[in-house]
Amino acid sequence: MMKNITKRRLAFVVAAAMGIAGCADDGKDGADGEDGAPGEPGTTPTPVTEVSEITNVEYIAHMVEEGQVTVEFNITDEDGVAITGLDSAAIYLAAMTEQGIQRSRDGSVGGNATFGGDTPTEGATITEVDDGQYTLVAPMAAVQADTESLIRLQVGNDEGIAASPYIIINKPENTHTSTTETCYSCHVDYATSDIKHSKYVALNTDGEVDFVGGCMVCHNNVPRDIAEDGTSLDTGGYAKNSMQKLGHINHQKFEKDFTPTNCYTCHAEPVVNTSIAGNGCSDCHGDGQSGVIVPADGFDARAFHAEATSIGLVEREEIRANHYTTTSNPYFNPTMDEWVDHKDVAWTSGYCVDIALFDNSGETPVQLNIGEMYAAHEVTYGGAYINNYHNDSIVARVISHGAEGYIENADGSRSVCYGELTEGFEDANLSASSRVTIADTNWEDSDGEFGVSFTGYSEVVDPINFEKVQDWGRRHAVTEDSCTTCHNNDTNYHKNGGYRDGGLDCVACHNNGQDRKGALSAPGFGPMVHSMHWGIGNALSGAKTDEDGNNVENSAASLNADNCVSCHADGVSLADVPNQYMLSKAYNEGNAGVMTSPITANCFACHNSDSALSHMEQNGGELNVPTTDKWFTEGTAESCATCHDTGKSFGIDMFHNFER
Repeated sequence: MMKNITKRRLAFVVAAAMGIAGCADDGKDGADGEDGAPGEPGTTPTPVTEVSEITNVEYIAHMVEEGQVTVEFNITDEDGVAITGLDSAAIYLAAMTEQGIQRSRDGSVGGNATFGGDTPTEGATITEVDDGQYTLVAPMAAVQADTESLIRLQVGNDEGIAASPYIIINKPENTHTSTTETCYSCHVDYATSDIKHSKYVALNTDGEVDFVGGCMVCHNNVPRDIAEDGTSLDTGGYAKNSMQKLGHINHQKFEKDFTPTNCYTCHAEPVVNTSIAGNGCSDCHGDGQSGVIVPADGFDARAFHAEATSIGLVEREEIRANHYTTTSNPYFNPTMDEWVDHKDVAWTSGYCVDIALFDNSGETPVQLNIGEMYAAHEVTYGGAYINNYHNDSIVARVISHGAEGYIENADGSRSVCYGELTEGFEDANLSASSRVTIADTNWEDSDGEFGVSFTGYSEVVDPINFEKVQDWGRRHAVTEDSCTTCHNNDTNYHKNGGYRDGGLDCVACHNNGQDRKGALSAPGFGPMVHSMHWGIGNALSGAKTDEDGNNVENSAASLNADNCVSCHADGVSLADVPNQYMLSKAYNEGNAGVMTSPITANCFACHNSDSALSHMEQNGGELNVPTTDKWFTEGTAESCATCHDTGKSFGIDMFHNFER
């Protein structure tokens, strides 16, 4: 067919024909002709190609007319060379209707057309107007000249010319109120994942990901119609799951302490309708059948849900914003009045930490009375712990559990005191951690899911004279919103621990030196978090259960485990990991007395095969080796950073994503 003869091929045919005509019938060369006039300086032909490994599309323009859509574009290969001979392209149009974006399978609303391929659309044409420049004309019977449209284009088919990414070449305003950024807080680089439909992730004309726009070409605001017998019809929308159902319903039980009515998590812009019968609202408040969109008219449903919900999102935000706590350095009080601890032992001296709670809702902070609030059940917990601290890490808790006593001070602060510290506390410096939990109106119990907790850390003092040695600090290589992106309702995980500041609250108990079992998932903070989301602890965490109450994998299992940027937005440096063991009975079936080198502990939380462990051990990693008296002062032999530090040939960043 003529369309298969490209300009380059046609030129070759013409040249060949001219060469044949230049030979005489007798086979002899013809006589010399007259010398020609001097020629004009020549120009180098622009290179072109008919194949590509990557197809880049430069959108030029489009036109929506009655019954058809016309698109103009350029295409080049991976080296920027113009591609000629394109014989495959597809275009999809979802129309903006009173019910939102809609494209029906029967073509009654919106439409799609394909040029080339196995099932080309009758009447579709593609014309190469110049090297690499094309005009695609796509017939769509239901389209009118004034149709506002979400339009997606793709060219190529991998047979010679590689298929291009899907490209959104037009999108009406207010098509959606969620964003690529909010979705990608969890679904980072969806296109590179093995999650369903990852290949359909689209780009805009600037080459940026348009995640929601790409989804809505098929997952419209209007679901596909279903017949009475349950079979799917081709009317209504394209997919059975509308975009709002995917967001509102399919994320209802996304994760522990995730609240779907915390609309700000996904909706970066105000929602565009408020009628309960309208698009989106009906998914939760009706029969799921979308009605006509009702303009918002200044009413922001995000704030309405936060205020109206029974779980008190606004209340908890106000509690968080209007209060703060302070934590004193540990000190020894040799002459305090007799007090009684939880074990009914009377002490006249002790090791104490003072904690205070302030209301800063006014112009001047006001100190509150913790004891009175505790008696009134407004404060449900107010305690402090004294820890050994070495090399910017908590390496032990040096008090006995349940051995504390409280002194309610006249200024409203509380002294949390211990009659004695555990043996060996002099081996390292001391710091204190504190926690105050304020009940909200839905508070249940100290291990329930309601209440707002404030965790604090004191400065570091020496264990003899209790004089300041340094500020408290910790290498905490996660962002402040790492946890709250998913755990978005600001409740307590357990034991009054909160999700703010990248889970820094959790470090008070889950650190290098407190040998916790962690459901036998992993020790410390980093390894435990890795395991609870993507390792063996994923099902052990208890975040999700089946109908029989058995633990099942939580929602993180369906995300890309190698997309570390979800938490580590600033990257990770293995060379900066403190060369210090962590206690690891969580890796030893709950048996204490063992320790693990830190990078091995973190990597093994996900990469726990025998071969992976063998590789770690061959390079100095250690798993569950016996502890020594002062284990936290000993360096490890790990050499992981030599090959796997960020930027190295086999750097961690080569196999895990740390960039958005």
